[in-house]
Amino acid sequence: MRKNFGKHTWFYPMPVLIIGSYDENGNANAMTAAWGGVYDTNQVMLCLSRDHKTTRNIRAKGAFTVSFADAAHVAESDYLGIVSGNEVPDKLQRAGLHTEKSEFVDAPVISELPMTLECRLLKFNEDVNVIGEIVNISADERILGENGEIDPARLEPISFDGVHNIYLKSGEKAGTAFQDGKALQ
Repeated sequence: MRKNFGKHTWFYPMPVLIIGSYDENGNANAMTAAWGGVYDTNQVMLCLSRDHKTTRNIRAKGAFTVSFADAAHVAESDYLGIVSGNEVPDKLQRAGLHTEKSEFVDAPVISELPMTLECRLLKFNEDVNVIGEIVNISADERILGENGEIDPARLEPISFDGVHNIYLKSGEKAGTAFQDGKALQ
């Protein structure tokens, strides 16, 4: 038996993404976005409203960063989503977050968030869908496993549960991709 809920924007998991950008004066800004993901090979897509400061910044600079919110920074990540950069220009500082300039694009990397996609703007679709090319991925060494790659258990990325309006911590292994299904062949 299944229960019908009607039309909702429920999607699991929905990553909590922190989008970093610089304004025309070089001031760092960041916002929380849940509507985004992989668009194509080495490309990301974000659905941002026209009125976001971040949207204007991306248009002006042609670059942005995408950091993954983690369990250690839930309050800071939530704050970046509930406060507008149009009204609070120093919201990164108020959240206690620090930035450094990306070596690859004209956008800020948030030091406290351990994994960041550094992206060059490719285009806007329908004036609100940002498509960017990933030109570099940077990761803090604290989230690297013994093999030197990103360890999701150390990253502890969070996702947004729109049904209950909560954040969920992820990172536990549930299976092995491209292997487990072979048992059914």
